[in-house]
Amino acid sequence: VFALIVFSCLVGEGYTNLPSSPELFCIFNHNEDACRYGIGISLLALLACIFFFMVDIYFPQISNTTDRKYLVLADLGFSGLWTFLWFIGFCFLTNQWAWTLAEDVHVGADSARAAIAFSFFSIFSWVSEAAVAP
Repeated sequence: VFALIVFSCLVGEGYTNLPSSPELFCIFNHNEDACRYGIGISLLALLACIFFFMVDIYFPQISNTTDRKYLVLADLGFSGLWTFLWFIGFCFLTNQWAWTLAEDVHVGADSARAAIAFSFFSIFSWVSEAAVAP
């Protein structure tokens, strides 16, 4: 859910333009990489959640213990990796938001703050996912 919120905040109001120009730029200090990183990790996290949800549904039907072990280890490893990537994303978005000039933000400040907040909340959700994986 947090990944979906971050994704929608960045896609919906993460890009803006100046009144004098039709060219869009990222609201985070005009740094396109900040928006791309946030959108990328949130989209991949959403897809991975769907995948692991499907694995959880079919997990009781898997009889091979080796396959079960690899799926659990994949879930644990992915959760650990994504915890780290969300931490990097939170730090990156927060840093770029701190350097953003107030006069450059006409619309979308609340979406930017929401993306930062839910990036922070995602860290703890992926830590809890990694804790319950084994």
